[in-house]
Amino acid sequence: MSVDEAFLRVRAGASPLECLPDGYHVASADEAYRIQHATLRALGGRIAGWKVGAEAPDSEPATAPIAASTLFDTTNTLPRGLCRLIGVEAEIAYRFGRALLPRDVPYTTHEVCDAIESAHPAIEIIDTRFVTPGSQPVFDHLADQQSHGALFVGPGISDWRALVPMEERVTLTIDGRVAVDHVGGNAAGDPIRLLVWLASHAARYAGGLAAGTIVTTGSRSGTLFVDPGTRIAVKFAHLGSLSLTCD
Repeated sequence: MSVDEAFLRVRAGASPLECLPDGYHVASADEAYRIQHATLRALGGRIAGWKVGAEAPDSEPATAPIAASTLFDTTNTLPRGLCRLIGVEAEIAYRFGRALLPRDVPYTTHEVCDAIESAHPAIEIIDTRFVTPGSQPVFDHLADQQSHGALFVGPGISDWRALVPMEERVTLTIDGRVAVDHVGGNAAGDPIRLLVWLASHAARYAGGLAAGTIVTTGSRSGTLFVDPGTRIAVKFAHLGSLSLTCD
């Protein structure tokens, strides 16, 4: 059984994986990305967004495509049964108003910024097709859509250039209790670097970034696992707020 077939079986209702079949481990980021897209094609999912992050401001980013079926910008309720685990992260997302299509010359920071339409508060739900989050080698989890479960996106601001993400205060509450209240919080640093890198990555693996694409740029709160029925609220000092009920 291939890796993408193993993930698809879990998505169809099979038990989550202790590890990949036959003790196999994904050998590289390139293999992981190809497994991501094979899984998405088999699900018939249209790419509506991406998640991208990095472990440090100077480290290689990592990413995963987000299917339209797991991206929500008009509802604030996590559908029952969509995610086995509910790991909550407060994030900053960007919407591209103009497509960045494949070309021979890499996109510049200026070109990528000119294509951005707005910035948004976001809540990503972390889930996994493995039994235990973070239990496997990094490329195995990268192949598993980088542990993506769902993404909720709030109303955006068009004056996104005035936002300083590394200085933005974020507060996350769980059932009214403050769980996170700090400034910054994203190990990747400036998210624009991630978006520029993603423009080249998407050109290679997915035909570019389509107009309307939402890109979320990594956790600013860490991951907090919660139970079904929990009420989550995220507030950014200048970006706005978003609430979510985990049904």
